[in-house]
Amino acid sequence: MPTSLRIALIGPGKVAHLHAKAVLQTPDTKLVAVYGRTYQKAEDFANQYNIRAYSDIYDMVDRENVDVCVVCTPHPAHREPTVAAFDAGAHVLVEKPLASSLADCDAMLEASRRNGRQLGTISQRRFYAPSLRVREAIDTGKIGKPVLGTVQMLGWRDEAYYKSDPWRGNWAGEGGGVLVNQAPHQLDLLLWYMGEAEEVYGLWRNLNHPYIEVDDTALAIVKFKSGAIGNILVSNSQKPGIYGKVHIHGENGATVGVQPDGGAMFIAGMSSILEPPINDLWTVPGEENLLDQFKAEDTESFNQVDASTYFFSLQLADFCDAIRNNRPPLVTGEDGRRVVELFSAIYESTRTGLPVKL
Repeated sequence: MPTSLRIALIGPGKVAHLHAKAVLQTPDTKLVAVYGRTYQKAEDFANQYNIRAYSDIYDMVDRENVDVCVVCTPHPAHREPTVAAFDAGAHVLVEKPLASSLADCDAMLEASRRNGRQLGTISQRRFYAPSLRVREAIDTGKIGKPVLGTVQMLGWRDEAYYKSDPWRGNWAGEGGGVLVNQAPHQLDLLLWYMGEAEEVYGLWRNLNHPYIEVDDTALAIVKFKSGAIGNILVSNSQKPGIYGKVHIHGENGATVGVQPDGGAMFIAGMSSILEPPINDLWTVPGEENLLDQFKAEDTESFNQVDASTYFFSLQLADFCDAIRNNRPPLVTGEDGRRVVELFSAIYESTRTGLPVKL
């Protein structure tokens, strides 16, 4: 295994530019190629980064000796290029969500196992210091057993956002709405902290976006395999965007929380991350007075990096290290599947009016 891994991008869209810049920031990696279904778009992208464009994944992986493909296509179009990249011999890191259906997730995981290659899912908010601090508090028993987890994400997407790409806002192109596109980050954190979900009752609505056919708001009650319970509220209907929060309450009465998103929400290629991620709740016995210190430290760190690419770079570095050392990455393909299973259950529960077993 070479020390420096060769990275190719699949899908030359808006988010691919962030991943390209992240590769350039990541030690021991080299950006070498981009694949696009439309060769001209891939070539236009490639010219900006002095790399080569391809319209065939097998050819790209073979000619460029690609180690890792980063998939940046629309959600329903993740499966085909991921399986092709695996069959060509590359490891694959897929933008969130892993896919828009469980069948696609399972095909991608099977291809990963069949080829003996790593599959990871982008969830860069796990790499935020406040997110890691919550996980550390759980792992070291500071809150006892997690018994209640909540997600509250109140964001906004306007008509210009949905018109910015033809695949947005429709079932065929996007695979869903707020649950599929914006919520996976918070849902992943919830599952990372609380463990696997067992049963879900949920419903979704379109509250104030008549020009799209998918959900802009969703609610759910979750029963976890551990016996813990949870609540989810995610929405794209609050101007100009308020916050996204994940709170974990422990059996000893202590609470730890992270606000990975504050204010107007980040949109890849269209806006920047405006507010630093912070721990907004912290009632661990003996640590109740540390919240201001945490916020000061994390704000200072946030202001020293380009947050739109830095955390992608951290996740890529972890994924590459996992390849070199034959260990699971921090965010696995199975983790990505669990998020898809959770939002799929909310859609199914809305359709039937019944709880869904996972």
